[in-house]
Parts: sequence; structure tokens; C-alpha cells
Amino acid sequence: MASRLDRSPVALWWWTVDRWFLAAFLSLMGLGIVLSFAASPAVAERIGLGSFHFATRQIIFTIPALAVMIAVSFLDTRQIRRVALVMLCIMLVMMVAVLFVGVEVKGARRWLSLAGLSIQPSEFLKPAFVVISAWLLAQHERHPDIPGNLFAMILLGVVLALLMAQPDFGQTILVLGTWGVMFFMAGMSWFWIITLGAVGLGGGFAAYTVFPHVAGRIDRFLTGEGDTFQVDMGREAIISGGWFGVGPGEGMVKRVIPDSHADFVFSVAGEEFGIVLLLIIMSIFAFIVLRGLRTALKEHDDFTRYAVAGLVVVFGFQSIINMSVNLQLMPAKGMTLPFISYGGSSLIAIAISMGMVLALTRKKPEKLRPTGFSAMPRHAVPAE
Repeated sequence: MASRLDRSPVALWWWTVDRWFLAAFLSLMGLGIVLSFAASPAVAERIGLGSFHFATRQIIFTIPALAVMIAVSFLDTRQIRRVALVMLCIMLVMMVAVLFVGVEVKGARRWLSLAGLSIQPSEFLKPAFVVISAWLLAQHERHPDIPGNLFAMILLGVVLALLMAQPDFGQTILVLGTWGVMFFMAGMSWFWIITLGAVGLGGGFAAYTVFPHVAGRIDRFLTGEGDTFQVDMGREAIISGGWFGVGPGEGMVKRVIPDSHADFVFSVAGEEFGIVLLLIIMSIFAFIVLRGLRTALKEHDDFTRYAVAGLVVVFGFQSIINMSVNLQLMPAKGMTLPFISYGGSSLIAIAISMGMVLALTRKKPEKLRPTGFSAMPRHAVPAE
């Protein structure tokens, strides 16, 4: 254990980082590995791969994800902004490239194949977009003559246009909702809030009208007709698990769910470990979001306040959407459960995002007060 008198970078990091956040993130990563062993063998065997193919890859992805999260958490506020700006520029270029050379899956182009790896640029775009939007909104607060709000709106429009072009309606809702929360925190007038809300509703109606797959998912959810097999089986898996589950490896419903290792890992957790584990998982996500918002509200710096709030809100929204789909409370979205679902792009991108949260919520070193003789003024003399 590092001493409070130690001023090395690692010691300073340990005494300034929010260890409650760190413990929560590590817990979710650990659950992701455990649940990959429960959820993925049936999927791997069904497509002719080794039983633990996906579980092994989950571990392989987790190692660099953990390293990236810790590395990013060492950065200061200015470095976080610079990293986010570089990420944003690169991901915007990759998002455009996806439309032309991306890998098409189920009628959508969301992935790029680079050096044998499949990368989803939109996953990495989200944290960068949140941080830069927070900076633009904060700049307007600090310097009213700078049209930061206008630039933030333009950036939002560009990102939404690229997401809808793929198309990725789920990520579009996620980004728009998160930006709306940050916009509200920035103290925007009700006129703008109502206007943007109307634009969002109009965009949702347009997506329903223009994109057949969006209309199909919503219609299937509302009517229960059509191909609802995966969602129905996900809900059935949770019901069959009861409070304490059927036991590790004993689940039967999971064997017929095509994406049991990815979008429906929450259902597998319910079947094999029970509703009790689902409540624990939900509690961890709720803890992260509520602690993040509580910390953000205490911040005096506008940029830090908006960025931390935006990062934990997008994290929370994504988890809510995934769990709601598993519980048949929302139409299927194809969205992962942060840190738990299988997927390299999602895992590493979320690690970057939460590394930014750890960095932005670290205590300022000058606020640390070492104990002992070193804490005394230079002229002070210990009492005899």
C-alpha cells in the first residue's frame, strides 16, 4: 500500500482516484468474464467454434481494456480534452468510411474490418463526443461571446446524421438523450429544451416512417406479432431462473438464444444465477450513475461537471436500454450491456469512457494533506 507521504505518480493516483468507482468498474469486468463462460459456449458450439472461444476472447479483450482504463485515469483535465478531440476527429473519419467500406450485418453498416479486427467506430465516438460537447457548453458559460452552444448543436447534428446513415437508431437515441441531459444542465432556456424535444420526436417519427427495420421492431414490440423469438426467449430465461437460478451451466433456454453472449447476457445471468444477481447488477449500474451525478453536481468547474454527468448518463442509458430489452420492456436495439456483454469494441470504448470518469473525478493533489511531521509548517517545532 502506498504511503500518503509518497509523491510518486502511482501513489498520487491511488490517493486521489475514486476507489468506489474503481471497485464498481472492476466488479462489472469480473462479472463479464464469469457470465461469458455461462453464456457463450452454446453459441460457439452452434456455429462450429470451440466451446470457450468467446469466453477466451472476452478475457483477452478485458486485459487491454483494464490497462486502457487505468492509463486514461492518470490524465489531467487538459489531457482528457486533447485525447477526446483526437478521438473525435479519427472516429468521424471512420464513421464516414463505414458508409462506403464498412461490413454490412443485418442491413446495417456499423463495423470496419482493420487488420483482421472488427471495429465499431460509434462506440469510440460516444465518449469523445460527450467530452467535446461538455467543453463547448462550458466555453459558452465562461465566454458568452463564443458560440459554444451553436457549435455543440452542429456537432450533435453531424454525429446524428452519421449514425442514422448507418443506420443505428439505438445509438442515435442514446447520443441525443445524453446530449439533452448535458444541454439541460448547462442552464438552457425552456424554449430550446422544448424545441429540441420536438425535433427528437419528429426524428423518431421520421425514422419509423423511413426505415423499415425500425418500424418492424416497434410494430413487433407493440403487437407481439412477427419474429420476436429472441426477445421472448430472453424473458423466458429470466422467468425460468426464478430468484436463485438453475445453477451455473444448467440453463436450457440460453441454448436457443442466438445472441446470448452479447445482447442477452443479462437473460442468461437471470436463468443461471437468478433474479438476485440481476438486482445486484442493476444496483452496481445505479450506484455508478448516481455517484457520478452526485460528484458532478459538487464540481465547480463547468467542463468537469458536464463531462462527468454526460459520461455516466450515456453509460446508464445504455445499460437501461439493454436490460429493458431483455425484460421485454423495449423493442430490440442491438445494444450491449457495458463491461458485461461480449464485444471488443464495446469493452475497450467503455473502458476509455470510464477511465475519463476516473480522471475527471480524481481529487486535486493540492487538497491532500499528509499526516505527521511533514504536514507541519517549516517553522513549527513538535512539542516536547
